[in-house]
Amino acid sequence: MQIKKITTAIAICGTLIGFSGEVFAQNARIKIDLDRKIGEVDKKIYGNFVEHLGRCVYGGIYDPGNPLSDENGFRLDVLEAVQGLNVTLTRYPGGNFVSNYNWLDGVGPKEGRPTRLELAWNRLESNQFGTNEFMDYAKLMDTEPYFAVNLGTGTIQEAQHWVEYTNVESGPYYAELRKKHGYEKPHKITYWGLGNEMDGPWQMGHLNAEDYAKKAREAGKLMKLTDPSIRLVAAGSSNFYPGSNPMAWNKTVIDELKDVVDYLALHMYVGNVDDNYYAFVASPLVLEERTKLVSGIIDEAMSRADRGERDPIYIAWDEYNIWYRWRSSETMSGDIALEERYNLEDALVISSFLNAFIRNADVVKIANMAQLVNVIAPIFTNEDGLFLQTIYHPLSLFAKHAHGTSLDVFVDSEKYDTGSFALGLGEQKADLKDVPYLDVSATVLGDELIINVVNRHKDKAITTDILAIEGAFTGDFEVFEVNGPDIKAMNDFGVTNVDTKTKSIKGKGEKVTYAFPAHSFTMIKAKIKQ
Repeated sequence: MQIKKITTAIAICGTLIGFSGEVFAQNARIKIDLDRKIGEVDKKIYGNFVEHLGRCVYGGIYDPGNPLSDENGFRLDVLEAVQGLNVTLTRYPGGNFVSNYNWLDGVGPKEGRPTRLELAWNRLESNQFGTNEFMDYAKLMDTEPYFAVNLGTGTIQEAQHWVEYTNVESGPYYAELRKKHGYEKPHKITYWGLGNEMDGPWQMGHLNAEDYAKKAREAGKLMKLTDPSIRLVAAGSSNFYPGSNPMAWNKTVIDELKDVVDYLALHMYVGNVDDNYYAFVASPLVLEERTKLVSGIIDEAMSRADRGERDPIYIAWDEYNIWYRWRSSETMSGDIALEERYNLEDALVISSFLNAFIRNADVVKIANMAQLVNVIAPIFTNEDGLFLQTIYHPLSLFAKHAHGTSLDVFVDSEKYDTGSFALGLGEQKADLKDVPYLDVSATVLGDELIINVVNRHKDKAITTDILAIEGAFTGDFEVFEVNGPDIKAMNDFGVTNVDTKTKSIKGKGEKVTYAFPAHSFTMIKAKIKQ
């Protein structure tokens, strides 16, 4: 196969376009057909997660006394970086933490709040940051809150009281208590999770599927009697360890709660445990497989459900990320926990997770990357500043640009097999066939087309014909590329090896040819007319 170097950055209508790298004479193809619609992309797939864990809250978003913090203790440099992510929905306060959390510990005068032994992550919880502090921060973030209630050690009445405190304007005890705490108007929190990872034996108050469904049903009943406008998220599968049966859990919970809840929460963490690059960057395809399995279970249950005019149950991937380096007993507990440092290959995996959510936009309506700051996070701080991890850049690009209708894109590129590989520490293994080197999603909003492409090839650029079916590209293309010198490239304080490069190119006609560089994520913003 003939190989040549790219020496010209731009060309139109069949001539090569690219930033740099080696390219092949035989082109891959991406076909864009505006009639092939999957569903509307819900903005809530660009969510994140704040848990009382390590330095996510304390020393992350909340750092009283630090010169970089405001009068409320919020780190202003962190807030600016958070705002750059355009986080649409933020889950709080956990996570494993919530399964032994009493929300009353975190409200009222700070001098009266108790310090508790935090059992999930083996630390002391001062409760200086709680419901109202989070809501103050959420307003600054311009994010919608998504609260999880304690269905581990907590009671259904505690869950109902929390909804009363946050959502009822006046009258009952807990609404009046909120007003005494300085918040005259209710917070009006719409999204509520019914527990966290209740299928996992590691969870405090772990239940089997039948018992969880009973408790969730009764908690949801009380919560919706308090505020009928809220939306409920049931705890789906998180336990994919050998010997588990996650789809049996999902089936039981969906069947029992098919008339009650609005979403089913799924969790997934992956890692490059064996330093197997090609398997690792393909791992989001397993999330897509699980999505389709659960979607089938939901479809069957909805055929027997009595939901009135309500939508069917949707899927909420409300925890997903890469987490495997800081997963020993020493790095999973205490004040400094889960401080994963990310490289370029991690950024490619996050990009492919986001592609998977867009490709399944008809059923995936919520996604929350875990977490926001320091703890397996896109933002990393010390006392004097911060840096943006590699995964920050695709998260920001998708949230800012990829909106509208998801398109079913035809992709023709070379493929590979992964062989058997570990998805993460202790997880079930996967073995993927015919993985395309190009991982693609697309959205259209009006005449604006967004094409998201991960080139999984470690060494070679892939020259690709981008074809408009029954239409044409009508203006300049904006190109955003996330890349670095090699797949292990990382950022650090004062060091930026992985960033977003931008370029504007001409793009008129029915075909544009572009070379997607090796180990890269590329977003193309184009104008298209049918």
